[in-house]
Amino acid sequence: MKSLLTITALLEGATGLALAIVPSLVVSILLRTALIDPAATLIGRLAGAALLTIAIACWLSRKDSQSSVMVRAMFGYNIFSITLLVYAASGQRVGPALWLAVILHVGLLAWCLSSLRKPAQMIV
Repeated sequence: MKSLLTITALLEGATGLALAIVPSLVVSILLRTALIDPAATLIGRLAGAALLTIAIACWLSRKDSQSSVMVRAMFGYNIFSITLLVYAASGQRVGPALWLAVILHVGLLAWCLSSLRKPAQMIV
């Protein structure tokens, strides 16, 4: 679980930082649309802050004896992420990174499931 949470922290942290700094660029890469409205830019930055918070939580819990709780939370997060990204693809033009993001979240979801199925391991 340590590797899963470390990789998740790094990926979500990088995405969150990018969304917080340049939300319009990230959205254009995913959906081929620009964030023109200042409120949309604010929501993009808020999403970035949420992803940074997820990254921090994953990073801090990666060595914790209760890390399976965080993996369960990330399992749910990945399900929602996949659902929303696929929904976005069905209604809009797809940006160059959208399906890559879907595949990444499917991989993380499978890794979460695999980690949760393993017997509890000693954390060193």
